[in-house]
Amino acid sequence: MNRYPLWKYITVAIALVLGFIYTLPNFFGESPAVQVSSAKVTLKVDANTQARVEDALRAASIAHDGILLDSVGVKVRFKDTDTQLKAKDALERTFNPSRDDPQYVIALNLLSASPQWLTAMHALPMYLGLDLRGGVHFLLQVDMKGALTKRLDSTSADLRTLLRDKKLRHAGIGREGDRIVIKFRDAETRNQARIAMGDNVSELALLEQGEGEDLRLVATLKPEAEKKIGEFAIKQNINTLHNRINELGVAEPVIQQQGADRIVVQLPGVQDTAKAKDILGRTATLEIRMVDDSPGALDAGLAGNPPFGTELYTERGGSPLLVKKQVVLTGDRLTDAQPGFDSQTQEAAVHLTLDSAGARIFKDVTRDNVGKRMAILLIEKGKGEVVTAPVIRTEIGGGRVQISGRMTTTEANDVALLLRAGSLAAPMDIVEERTIGPSLGAENIERGFKSTMWGFVAIGVFMILYYQVFGVISTLALAANLLLLVALLSLLQATLTLPGIAAIALTLGMAIDANVLINERVREELRNGMPPQAAISEGYERAFGTILDSNITTLIAGLALLIFGSGPVRGFAVVHCLGIMTSIFSAVVVSRALVNLVYGRQKKLTKVAIGTVWKPGTAAVNTKEQG
Repeated sequence: MNRYPLWKYITVAIALVLGFIYTLPNFFGESPAVQVSSAKVTLKVDANTQARVEDALRAASIAHDGILLDSVGVKVRFKDTDTQLKAKDALERTFNPSRDDPQYVIALNLLSASPQWLTAMHALPMYLGLDLRGGVHFLLQVDMKGALTKRLDSTSADLRTLLRDKKLRHAGIGREGDRIVIKFRDAETRNQARIAMGDNVSELALLEQGEGEDLRLVATLKPEAEKKIGEFAIKQNINTLHNRINELGVAEPVIQQQGADRIVVQLPGVQDTAKAKDILGRTATLEIRMVDDSPGALDAGLAGNPPFGTELYTERGGSPLLVKKQVVLTGDRLTDAQPGFDSQTQEAAVHLTLDSAGARIFKDVTRDNVGKRMAILLIEKGKGEVVTAPVIRTEIGGGRVQISGRMTTTEANDVALLLRAGSLAAPMDIVEERTIGPSLGAENIERGFKSTMWGFVAIGVFMILYYQVFGVISTLALAANLLLLVALLSLLQATLTLPGIAAIALTLGMAIDANVLINERVREELRNGMPPQAAISEGYERAFGTILDSNITTLIAGLALLIFGSGPVRGFAVVHCLGIMTSIFSAVVVSRALVNLVYGRQKKLTKVAIGTVWKPGTAAVNTKEQG
């Protein structure tokens, strides 16, 4: 009646062992570290970079606790922060001899101190939020006016191209504040232009002004268009910030919109505030220019006398490249960039999508320059860098462009990512900056740990005093619940914050509530005169429905918080929902397995230690005397 089959015991044992293994990394803490990553897309961090890091540290007589190379960069662990700072200075001198043109990002960071065998099993500690780990908090103000100005300038160029294509003569197009003014010499041309613009540029509101020879067509952005541009600017800037923060190797950064025009950035574990500000504040633009391959031009450029209107750059692989200064297209015309493969050669390629105006320009340029090379440059901090320089094979129309040749799959992904979100859609300013030190984070962890521990102890003492052996079993099941919850959070690499710790404490109370229901059901059956073995079985069976109902309703509330909440509320909801699932397993399955081990093998069970059973109309009878 109260015996589990062997496979159920094995299942419970495996779950507890795995829970212990995946909980274990959280007890090793973190080590101060220095990370070396590339500051330029054309510069890759590889095994040679790792060897240079080792040589630099050896030359400076700096000992380290481990060095590893991953997709972000080279990371080196140290025993203390003093050694970490010395290593950062040594690596900065080695990798960035020129302060004005840094080639690498040398950033302070924190890494898990877990043993290698745990890491090999993908047993990693939970990510800790800013309030527990320390780090930096930024509030960025997006310049929406700058985004609208950028769009108006772009639209002015589109209108100039449109009127030229329609053969409509005008007396000048220019932006005046937040509007575009187009001058005409006669009313008929102005009317034709208004019709053409209305058909092709739907985001503009058009108004006729002036008389005689001073005829004007004033175009302003419609309110819905302004709203759409603002939303796009926020979204694009958030995507760009995500890509830039990857350079710092931050685990679980928080980047989210706040209000209509602000972005919150939280970087847990980042100690180098200046480096974080430098990366967040970058302004990068993309440009497409033609390559000057005329005979002797490159040699003249290498000799220090480049032809007029050209600049000398270095292509991927280190080859010199002479690029014309005239900009064919900018990144503003790019709507999407995805990695893929050339359909003919099956080589890695990048597929670009341009807007309507960009497609027209690109078609004209490629038609006139078949067989020539086109350079795609990233302009950052006033300095240009060639991302790729493909040869134009044929005229390209329709706004779909393919870049291929001498690229690996990884490089194609990098280039697509850079082209897709290499520049900010609108300027941003840091309006609030806050640093939380590791010591404050450690204090928060200690307080959260103590509150959970003492809550657990108080619950355990009460349960043991009130329910005796069943109280001990309930406490062990509660410990199993806590173990499994922490293991799940670690396995899922969830971010734990102070609200998350509060959710753990709440989960303990909810989990023990299920055991109280079970114990009281068993008492009720004993009170009704049922034999102990049958009382145990009936108690678990009848309590399960109530436990399931109560946990499902609570889970629905938790899912609502998870779906509609953000920030700390979402962190609370994640732990809360996971805790509900682990509490059902521990309260029903684990505790039943323990009860079966203690009482299930006794054929003639005459008593169970479950505290005092109160019978109506009689004195209290201890269940140890029950038959």
